[in-house]
Amino acid sequence: MTGNMHKTQALPTPVVTPGPAGLYPRNRTLDPAPARTQVSLMTRPPPNPALAAALIVLASALIAATTLLAKALGTDALGPPLHPFEVAFGRFLFGFLTVTAVAAVMRPTLTRPRMRLHLARTTMGFAGVTLMFAAAARIPLSDATAISFLNPIFCMLLAIPLLGERVGRWRWIAAALALVGAAVLIRPGLAAFQPAALLALGAAVALGAELIVIKQLSGRERPIQILWVNNALGLCIAGSLAATVWTTPTAAQWGAMAGLGMAMAAAQFCYTNAMARADASFVTPFAYLTLVFAALYDGAIFGDWPDGVSLTGAAIILTGAGLLAWREGRLRRAAPAPLPVVPPAPGRGTP
Repeated sequence: MTGNMHKTQALPTPVVTPGPAGLYPRNRTLDPAPARTQVSLMTRPPPNPALAAALIVLASALIAATTLLAKALGTDALGPPLHPFEVAFGRFLFGFLTVTAVAAVMRPTLTRPRMRLHLARTTMGFAGVTLMFAAAARIPLSDATAISFLNPIFCMLLAIPLLGERVGRWRWIAAALALVGAAVLIRPGLAAFQPAALLALGAAVALGAELIVIKQLSGRERPIQILWVNNALGLCIAGSLAATVWTTPTAAQWGAMAGLGMAMAAAQFCYTNAMARADASFVTPFAYLTLVFAALYDGAIFGDWPDGVSLTGAAIILTGAGLLAWREGRLRRAAPAPLPVVPPAPGRGTP
């Protein structure tokens, strides 16, 4: 009498890592699809920590460059200042064109998108980048960038009521540290109080909410599809709002918006590929170089070098974000490994 062997399949466990403009998903599992499609399109590349680190450093430099270009567009550096809606329109327009060109070359197999999740994700992402661009034009880039690193903290806090997640002691300590650092950068009660820093804080909240949706999308759709839908929806939202405040950009401003959109798309691709080649706990510290690049760009081009208060606040925020990343890495390593699928023994198939 033959018996059946029971097969146990682990549920998908998406892993995300913090970045200045949001978290980038790393899929540990494959989308449901025929086995041949999985092998040809979703096979993970071999581990390569050195390449992963280089990709994250490049992505950090590109992300910092986007805030620099946003500052140039929002000030009179390249012509009359553009409204943040117009800057966001340029970001999504040229980001969409870049991702579309890459998708045309890759020719990935697409699945039916989960439009409600995509719309929620893009709405939060649009709000986040628009507020970030507005802040970049008004406060030092080092301050705006440091505050943007609060987005994984706000994601953690929002996950409590929205996803029912439980937060332990170390996560609360990390959140408290990061929020103290943000308070230092806002400079409450000082003559140098920065109301515009509240724009960066609002951007971090919006991007943290976006991460909640990214968690739900991770592992359900391919990264190139997620990027394409995100940029397409973002272009529609940004275009409709930019039309209400439109002023014709100069040639230099068009060039800057093209650079901004392409740099953002390239940074997203770098993050995606880095996550596929090394553990998130390894690559996350390299993402904090965005703050260094932003400070160097701002100082070299606009003469805005970070002062003592900026350095102190940034250090506190990075300590909190680093503590959170360290804790998440330990939790992932302590998690039990997924049970493998047990094949039937030879000669003992299902009757």
